[in-house]
Amino acid sequence: MLGIATPELIIIVVLLLIPGWLFWRICSKTGYPGALGLMAFIPLLNIFLIFILAFSEWPIERRLREISVHKE
Repeated sequence: MLGIATPELIIIVVLLLIPGWLFWRICSKTGYPGALGLMAFIPLLNIFLIFILAFSEWPIERRLREISVHKE
């Protein structure tokens, strides 16, 4: 019988959940919605996600800049 046994299925799920959780946390910490991290699992959109994170101004940076402007 060919198929995926329970231990292999558990390993696959864990190996998918850990990167999903990490990308969710990265996007959340930059100020973007955490769900944006799910783009990491979609081919071509994952490259787009890397460009968004690398070259755009993060929402958290915008908020910090506005706070520092209001303090002065």
